[in-house]
Amino acid sequence: MEWTAMNIALLIVVFTILMIQSITLFTKAKKRNRSAWLWGLLGIIQFPWPSIFFYLFVVRKDRKASIK
Repeated sequence: MEWTAMNIALLIVVFTILMIQSITLFTKAKKRNRSAWLWGLLGIIQFPWPSIFFYLFVVRKDRKASIK
């Protein structure tokens, strides 16, 4: 892989997206007392599945529990 301006720009964009997702998942999981480090690490690995799983397994469960 050659280090062209396009490749560097793409890496910067991907890194930024992953870091924003990771920090967001970490802070939201910490507020809910739900394995903040795990969600933060999962957020660094890939995009967008950790955010989707966080919504399905944490946010929806908390909403259902608060309704009952």
